[in-house]
Amino acid sequence: MTPTPIDPTHPQALALMAQSEALMTALYPSESNHFEPAEKLRPPHAHFVGLWDGERLVAIGGVKRMADDGDYGEIKRVFVDPAYRGRGLSRLIMAALEGHLADQGVPLARLETGIHQPEALGLYRALGYVDRSPYGGYAVDPLSVFMEKSLA
Repeated sequence: MTPTPIDPTHPQALALMAQSEALMTALYPSESNHFEPAEKLRPPHAHFVGLWDGERLVAIGGVKRMADDGDYGEIKRVFVDPAYRGRGLSRLIMAALEGHLADQGVPLARLETGIHQPEALGLYRALGYVDRSPYGGYAVDPLSVFMEKSLA
């Protein structure tokens, strides 16, 4: 499977986002959830990719180019269908998003995730992301982990 650009408002992408939101809502209070609307993950300021198993979308992720706290890309909406986890699909999504940023000359990738997601935290750390303070419009939140990775 190879990540390909898709419209984040595709019905199957929206269905995966709804699954992600249900999980995040179960794990965190509303003030700790930062759901990016699908419409804001479209070009030209964002890039959204998916992985397909035949006609079924099984993994998604997006990145928005930001300039509110330096030039960086913010990773958003990475999610893998539970039936497809453990196959390295999130690594493929992350590589596609980081590759897109690097191709655009963006020197840094950042993300926010939660403390109750050990698999995500392990993945991001294994990919070279390091903890940092809140960035952009985020405030300190004891349930959030802020991370970044140099792409230079």
